Parts: sequence; C-alpha cells; structure tokens
Amino acid sequence: MTMFLFWWAVGVVSGTIFASMFEWTLHRYFMHKSVFVKFFRYPFERHTLVHHHVFKYDHTYHLIHEPDKKTIPMAWWNGPVIVAIGQMPFLVWSIFSHKWGVLCGTAMACTLYFTAYEYMHWCMHLPKKRHVERSGIFFRLNGHHLLHHRYMNKNFNVVFPLADLCLGTLLLRSKVAFAQATGPSVPDVQPKIRNAVKIRPGLAS
Repeated sequence: MTMFLFWWAVGVVSGTIFASMFEWTLHRYFMHKSVFVKFFRYPFERHTLVHHHVFKYDHTYHLIHEPDKKTIPMAWWNGPVIVAIGQMPFLVWSIFSHKWGVLCGTAMACTLYFTAYEYMHWCMHLPKKRHVERSGIFFRLNGHHLLHHRYMNKNFNVVFPLADLCLGTLLLRSKVAFAQATGPSVPDVQPKIRNAVKIRPGLAS
C-alpha cells in the first residue's frame, strides 16, 4: 500500500506537469491556426473563430450578450476525450512497469486539471464575485489569460503556466498600452513604461 501511494504521488506530480504541457500543445497547435487545422478544423473553428471573436481583450472580455454564454466552455464530450488521450502514455508505461499507482495519480491530476480549466475559464469571462475570484492565484491567472486574448501567440496555459514559462510563450505585461477589460479580479497588464503609446483596439497587432 505504501508503494502504491508513493507511485500515486509520482503520478499526481507527473500528471500535473504533463497536463500543463498537453494544454499548451492542444491550445497552440489545434485551437489556434496551425498546420493541423486542415486535418481537424473543429478546435480551431470553435476556439479561434468563435470564442476569440466574441471575447476580446477590452470590455468584451466579459460576457456582454447572454446567448454567447454557450461559447465559453468546451463541448461536454471534450473533457472525457482529452483526459483519455492524455492517459495513453501513462497507461502504456503502467502496463510494462506494473506501477498502477502512477496511472491512478495521473488520471486524477488530469481530470482535476481539466475541471479547473473549465471552471476558471468560465469565471474569467463571466465574473460573479465568486470566492475563487477573490484569490490571488485567480487574479494573476486572469491577467495571464487576458493577455492571451490580446496576444493569441502568447500565454496558452489557463491553469498552470509552466509550459508557457518553459516553451518561451510567457508574457507578463503587454508590449503596448491598450484598452483592456477592468474589474475587481482583473489586474492591470499595461506596460510599465509611462510614455507607452496607446493604440486603438482595431489597430492592435
């Protein structure tokens, strides 16, 4: 039992790190325009063409029109499919190593990671002064995600920006001043340089 718990803990840590990398890969190469779009267009169309079209980085970062609420979360079947695909390498490893605690740990970590992704992403675009929205972690992650809506080639992680840090896509502040969303759970992500030129949203690059 002790060894099972040890390998379960290894699985939890490994699964969390893997989930950050997996989220980054899925977000960058499938949910945004890439060479893979021609083979599987659903994630790109749902995310880039719909979600980013509705929710930008100004006041429209937060829900404006009630019918657009359905564009915030992923489809109900996405979660089980994503978690199942993510478990494949750990399943193969567990079969050969007989360390099933690892698979249990990674399955739990990846499931919780996806759940956190969906809930936090929902709260970011539909704030309701929930308890989680008053936490410092959410505050920082909300600014991290807001910058992704300003720069779609940056900040691909929503939950745990480890992959952004390791793979060179982490952006802490905007490069230029812009009309950003505001609110009690939205940090100021404007550049620190006081004389930064403010540009109109329509001219943003």
